[in-house]
Amino acid sequence: MKNTVLLPVFYLPPISWFSVFLDENYEITLEQYENFPKQTYRNRANIYGANGKLSLIIPIHHNGNRAMKDIEISDAENWRALHWKSIKNAYQSSPYFEYYEDQLKSIFENEEKSLLKFNLNALNCILKILKSEKAYHLNSEYSENPEAVDFRKEFSAKSPKEYGFDEYYQTFSDKLGFLEDLSILDLICNKGPEVATYINNNKTDITK
Repeated sequence: MKNTVLLPVFYLPPISWFSVFLDENYEITLEQYENFPKQTYRNRANIYGANGKLSLIIPIHHNGNRAMKDIEISDAENWRALHWKSIKNAYQSSPYFEYYEDQLKSIFENEEKSLLKFNLNALNCILKILKSEKAYHLNSEYSENPEAVDFRKEFSAKSPKEYGFDEYYQTFSDKLGFLEDLSILDLICNKGPEVATYINNNKTDITK
């Protein structure tokens, strides 16, 4: 019998998140009713820029809504174009960026106002790139103590864990060294069709 795991909905999630999401031993439920916590991967993703780790942050409206499903994206800044430009600058010389460029670019052509829906659309684009048919569903209510294995607080953008993932070639690693657990985009652009194998070989018990 598979364990049910409750995961937060992230923006272009880190590799550690995917190591849980793609695990064939887990049935995945995604959290949409939690109060939106600030400074997390729910609206930010880390990539490897020319000067090191670069955080891409989706601006949100501070309109009093707190549930993740009700959070709206702010389009006061042209953040979609800025994020795509940063990703292109970071990865255009990586081995597989050109191969996946059109699919990745489509993520930022989506004008969805809901952060939850935008993130889910991006997730579905990533799953197509990975040729994964992994199923998931959204929860129907908030539970402080869910029956599922609760991973909602396991991935910290402010205090990231060291997972000991295998090092792989990164565009700027010759100059700045290996950066662990960046957005799945980093792995896609540098490992291409080997992403699923890499994740399968780097499963980890992140609750330790």
